[in-house]
Amino acid sequence: MSKRGNDFLYHWISDHLPDDPIIDPVLLVIDMAVDAKQAAESQGIPGQEIDEEIGTIYKFIMQGLR
Repeated sequence: MSKRGNDFLYHWISDHLPDDPIIDPVLLVIDMAVDAKQAAESQGIPGQEIDEEIGTIYKFIMQGLR
């Protein structure tokens, strides 16, 4: 993943983690990954940059939930 893609995801995930109790963490991670990719694309970061490290997106989100 590019540095700008990495930086974007780090900040986006930090800003979008829910404060409410999480009922289904798996669904939350999937939904957040999709939303993060769409947000990146809307800011000019190609989806391919994010897709290269889709596992990293899931890992970032799971770490944020801890």
